[in-house]
Amino acid sequence: MADSSADTSAVPRNVDDVQEVTPWEVHAGEKGIDYQRLIEKFGSQRIDPSLLERIERLTKQTPHRFLRRGIFFSHRDMQQVLDNYETNKPFYLYTGRGPSSEAMHLGHLVPFIFTKHLQDVFDVPLVIQMTDDEKFLWKDLTLEEAHRLAYENAKDIIACGFDINKTFIFSDLDYMAQEPQFYRNVLRVRKCVTFNQVKGIFGLTDSDSTGKIAFPAVQAVPSFSNTFPQIFGDRADVFCLIPCAIDQDPYFRMTRDVAPRLGYLKPALIHSTFFPGLQGPKGKMSASDPNSSIFLTDAVDQITAKIQKHAFSGGRDSLEEHRKHGGDTTVDVSYQYLTFFLDDDEKLAQIKEVIQSFSCWMTRSKQCHGHLVGL
Repeated sequence: MADSSADTSAVPRNVDDVQEVTPWEVHAGEKGIDYQRLIEKFGSQRIDPSLLERIERLTKQTPHRFLRRGIFFSHRDMQQVLDNYETNKPFYLYTGRGPSSEAMHLGHLVPFIFTKHLQDVFDVPLVIQMTDDEKFLWKDLTLEEAHRLAYENAKDIIACGFDINKTFIFSDLDYMAQEPQFYRNVLRVRKCVTFNQVKGIFGLTDSDSTGKIAFPAVQAVPSFSNTFPQIFGDRADVFCLIPCAIDQDPYFRMTRDVAPRLGYLKPALIHSTFFPGLQGPKGKMSASDPNSSIFLTDAVDQITAKIQKHAFSGGRDSLEEHRKHGGDTTVDVSYQYLTFFLDDDEKLAQIKEVIQSFSCWMTRSKQCHGHLVGL
């Protein structure tokens, strides 16, 4: 596909610039993820002040903190979503979770928190896909265990408080067996995408299983409204908006390429940055590394202990540098977590000022932040 090719102008020049962002791996150099480079490489658009102003005007609400702070920073066709809302044309939301752990961690919550906000503001239907089939293919899980984890993770998602009358949560292993239209759309997508395209888009190789090669179509088809006849009947003209982390964009670049050939609408997307692991900005929080993650099942004292022991500090390399420049909030994990979860802009600004002042000892700051995140 034209918009999936690498941007040669952004080729890294040294090891600090190296980054890898795929649906399965996220790594970066010492400076963290370069999100502008991802926008250029993936061909999306940055969320700018004019888009935020239009969202505020149409919804009559202050934009969510994730928008105000650039946590959701990129989009595809968000203006069309707002056009639909302004002209009373229907659209729906689609997001999902790949269940690979017993409990979800804080990073997993980010798209669901924002999706809950979008559902509340726009009053629209929502479908949530649990890709237990994907995790069976990629992880060392039995089919039965992947299916069980989908139900365990669904409990955490339900607890976010979605509208029960407008939300459909489904396991791929269950729904594809129950709804013929789901599988029919999967087949339609697979017929349009070649083996070489899948390898190029997702970085798969000849040694990967045929299950991995075939899977992307399964994540694509919830973008099409007629995949859900119990919600939309046979309508294929209901627009879809997908809130997700930007590492999921390859799935939907493929989907947007295929959709017109099937007579379907291209889905719109709104992308988030990654929730950093405790060790710092080089990657995202990962359920496979308990020392990098804060799980929803962790108690407040566990969260505080993890932050004190493992959280990357914004302290400088030397006392002299720290005295001169203060703490660096761009890499201080405790502060970064507050940008996600503390809604009060004024309070956040006060904490930032404290961290950036020489008088702040980072251990005391971590104790404060651990308590706040626990709450």
